[in-house]
Amino acid sequence: MLFTEDAGYYAQQVKERKVTVLALVDQALANIEALNPRLNAIVYVQASTARAQAKEYDGYLDQLTEEEIDSLPDFFGVPTLLKDLGQHQAGHLTASGSNLTKDTTMQVTEYFVENIVSAGFVIIGRTNVPEFGFKGISDSKAFGQVNNPIDLNRNPGGSSGGAAAALKAGIVPLAFGSDGGGSIRIPASFSGLIGLKPSRGRVTVGPGSYRGWQGASINFALTKSVDDTWTLLRNLQVEQLEAPFIMPIINETSLKPLNKPLKIGYLDQLNQAWPINEDAKEALNQTIQVLRKLGHEVFKVTEPFDRAETMRNYFVMNSVETAAMMKDIEQASGHPVTFSDVEPLTWAIYRAGLKVPSYRYSQLLTEWDKWTAQSEAMFEEEVDLLLTPTTNGPAPIHGQFYPDNLNEIIEKEKHFDDYEMADQQGIIWEHFAKSVAHMPYTSLINMLGQPAISLPLYKNTDHLPVGIQFVAQKGNDYLLLQLAKQFEDQQLLDTAIVNL
Repeated sequence: MLFTEDAGYYAQQVKERKVTVLALVDQALANIEALNPRLNAIVYVQASTARAQAKEYDGYLDQLTEEEIDSLPDFFGVPTLLKDLGQHQAGHLTASGSNLTKDTTMQVTEYFVENIVSAGFVIIGRTNVPEFGFKGISDSKAFGQVNNPIDLNRNPGGSSGGAAAALKAGIVPLAFGSDGGGSIRIPASFSGLIGLKPSRGRVTVGPGSYRGWQGASINFALTKSVDDTWTLLRNLQVEQLEAPFIMPIINETSLKPLNKPLKIGYLDQLNQAWPINEDAKEALNQTIQVLRKLGHEVFKVTEPFDRAETMRNYFVMNSVETAAMMKDIEQASGHPVTFSDVEPLTWAIYRAGLKVPSYRYSQLLTEWDKWTAQSEAMFEEEVDLLLTPTTNGPAPIHGQFYPDNLNEIIEKEKHFDDYEMADQQGIIWEHFAKSVAHMPYTSLINMLGQPAISLPLYKNTDHLPVGIQFVAQKGNDYLLLQLAKQFEDQQLLDTAIVNL
């Protein structure tokens, strides 16, 4: 049995005693066995602990009154998958998509995972990612490429690509991911799913790391319904006072309909170097027409910053954070990381981070703050929401984003320490050039800390989805979900699973 409905549906089935938790968990495990050989979406399975938890939940359920059952967690008994990047669970393996850290057993459970368990989920395994989550596609050398259920010759994106593939194929009814530059929204776009990146500070962090790429990286999930997205946000939101970034709790208990038309500004082509794909253009135009029919005011806006500049800034941040991570790994292992330990791109990002002066890192974080102020002013003065394509076209064919001169670039990366900082950043930019042009709309939102959601509103003539992204002012996640619910109520969202 594939999971064709959303997670809330199966939780209700459990509470109404129409299905046992163990039956749901066994079915999810059977789905992995049947489908994962074709998808390569799941890298670790924790069958024994999942079944033990399921039996415990079923026994507990048998002792409850109907009133007590009604007060169970919203997702009680629903099987799910963690992303194999962060989201650590004590006693279980994690690899971060890398041979360097493959088969690492975690000693501490992250607060985010604790909250997942508190919401009632049963964790059955971990999903495939690119090495350390650095790419918008999932194709690590440690575990291999993930295949998109819509077209097995295509990639479901990254870095939450395994989560997207597992959810789209119906292996589980909800799968967890994280988003440091679009890593939830990009797979949602390529796979026809809903992908929310909450506001910075909305979801718990720690105890291992509290800043997550200086607040750019946020944990959440890919879903098949707005109801699941909203219910999950209510369950996972926190006001975490020890965290460096704090967001007030959303006090609404239900997702109310919009009570007025919205002012929605849209962006299409961001610059001459990244021409807009015809599918992305059509997805945007169709969405604009629907929004206007729904009564919203939609108009074109101009951004106050250069997206290419912001992307270069992002790569510098990423290299510094990677250098810090590698130094932690070296300290834990007692030996230095070498070129052969990791993929060439990872090595380049790591070594580039060692050459970034501390003053430059401070400057680029100040640039984030300035861009945030400019963007927030646009929301205050011009728009309620910002609209863009999520990605500049549909899911890529495997290998589509590899540079034409890949071998030449890898040779440079092998000798990366021989280059100066500017040249290093140029080589990294060259390695990412094709993927940047195909995924230019998401990473800035991570730097600004604003909430954004990708919705499955369009398919091209080959039935390949291209997501539509809406961005809100920092803290206004609720408004995003109100609009998403309006689309869902009009039956405009297509999140149906693909039956392989």
